[in-house]
Amino acid sequence: MADEKACAARVAKLRAIMEERGYDAVILRNNPDLRWLTGCERTFDDEVAHTAVITPTRQLLHTDSRYYNPFCERLGANAAWELDETITGAEQWVADRIREAHARVVAIEDTCTLDFYDALKVALSQRSVACLLPRLHGDLVRLRAVKDAEEIELMRAAQRITDEAFRHICGYIKPGVTEQQIRAELENYMLSHGADGLSFGTIIASGPNGANPHAQPGPRVVEKGDMIVMDYGCTVADYHSDMTRTVCVGEPSDEQRHVYDVVRQAHEECAAMARAGVIGKDVYDHSVKVISDAGYGDFYKHGLGHGVGVEIHEEPNFNRRNMEPIPAGAVITIEPGIYLPGKFGIRLEDFGLVTEDGYEPFTESPHELTVIPC
Repeated sequence: MADEKACAARVAKLRAIMEERGYDAVILRNNPDLRWLTGCERTFDDEVAHTAVITPTRQLLHTDSRYYNPFCERLGANAAWELDETITGAEQWVADRIREAHARVVAIEDTCTLDFYDALKVALSQRSVACLLPRLHGDLVRLRAVKDAEEIELMRAAQRITDEAFRHICGYIKPGVTEQQIRAELENYMLSHGADGLSFGTIIASGPNGANPHAQPGPRVVEKGDMIVMDYGCTVADYHSDMTRTVCVGEPSDEQRHVYDVVRQAHEECAAMARAGVIGKDVYDHSVKVISDAGYGDFYKHGLGHGVGVEIHEEPNFNRRNMEPIPAGAVITIEPGIYLPGKFGIRLEDFGLVTEDGYEPFTESPHELTVIPC
């Protein structure tokens, strides 16, 4: 069942924005936002099948018969949400709710499709309802950037499974296994040890494949001397973990160890900088400086970190574009990397909580280079 107090607090934050902006109602269709507001775990999938209308006094949710029973179970009998499974199209249902509320300024979520937006305008016109439809302009995304206690505990739980999976996979890897076999073993371990799902498509990149930051696992056979980049995570009640560790099969070369040490230095110095109020770009720029000073600036071209929550990529970010201060309560990754084409790649990623005093990683796997004996 959803945590009613936590969800009520989230809705209250949205209503405070509605009052500030002068919105009579808001329309929401983005599944992660609805998961965050309703607290209904393991109910949403990839289909855009739900629509919410929130007014200052009502929380209305339209779904269909495929999801109705799970919603009833998760929300509980005394939920503030009014659930509707009528076969009325979402646009017509929303137009009826706006007419009932006598709403004249109705904010619509940024992620709504043009098809929905155009059909809603037609439905409103058919009901002789005149209202403004401004966009929310990322208001909910910014609200979700600050996590509450329930969200933090769910991500800690997901990371515990992720850490356990790392210990397991280090005992599985050996020369002769393929990237796909490592992926299957890693994912099966997480799913059979408490995970509800996977955070994203697991990256297992060995040898020269590791020089591609988002390499997809393939048939390549692991060889002695390979560095293997493993970027993966799992979900618990829809909340994600995210971790990258790079291991070496057999003793690393001097170059491999040196590059690993540079990446680790960048990671740990940036983690020491991270705290509430720091500018996202400043932390990113420091990672660039460390790696560039070591002579590898041309081989590090992605952002340093991203928010994590009910989505794997959320606000805020450590990147060149974020000129805003990081808020206390954000959960964010730190993941510098160096990628040498034709040779190997190395990335070291934790994720954790930004506080007033610093950065508290959820990740417990070691930063020391793990050497797989062979």
